[in-house]
Amino acid sequence: MTDLDFSGLRAMFVNCTLKRSPDVSHTGGLIEASADVMRKHGVEVEVLRAVDHDIATGVYPDMTEHGWSSDEWPEIWPRVLASDILVIGGPIWLGDNSSVTKRVIERLYAQSGMLNDQGQSIFYGRVGGCLITGNEDGIKHCAQNVLYSLGHLGYTIPPQADAGWIGEAGPGPSYLDEGSGGPENDFTNRNTTFMTWNLLHTARMLQQAGGLPSYGNQRPAWDDGARFDYENPEYR
Repeated sequence: MTDLDFSGLRAMFVNCTLKRSPDVSHTGGLIEASADVMRKHGVEVEVLRAVDHDIATGVYPDMTEHGWSSDEWPEIWPRVLASDILVIGGPIWLGDNSSVTKRVIERLYAQSGMLNDQGQSIFYGRVGGCLITGNEDGIKHCAQNVLYSLGHLGYTIPPQADAGWIGEAGPGPSYLDEGSGGPENDFTNRNTTFMTWNLLHTARMLQQAGGLPSYGNQRPAWDDGARFDYENPEYR
């Protein structure tokens, strides 16, 4: 029987709604559907509503060193780093990800120069996914942007690592609104469940393997002249 105890894994969901607490977040509702499954199987889960925090705009680890009077990202970053699973959740506005989603991804990018003990991207050995809500088209467009960004940074993206709900196109009820049909939607529930389990399985495989093998992806070794069997066509 498959071992369904995922104790020892930590997941962080970043809710990129534009609404500050305690306003109802429809993205938060979908996040809880995934987070609840993880909690049932021993995963330590943190849900962070980004807009509740003073996260400065920029692409440096600490924006107070670049003209900003305050920046909470340096306090948030260690919790991101401690997470085996990162799920970015956010709403669709004008067919695209929210400004808060973009800001969070930019601040993740600020850490892209960091390396782990094997000389790989600091994000190696972690998995990423995304959840999208709204009442206009764009789930796949928004998801591909988030998942590309996480993959480019070094996160491992499992199969079917996104889910979302938009209801009918145009103005109308949002995910948690009474009568929306969102929490009962089989397509959304299936995709959210598959995403959650694929994140869990992949995170545990990476944890048990000690991350990704380091041959062929170590920046310091490349800088020192190693080419990992790559041949420059100009010299063939």
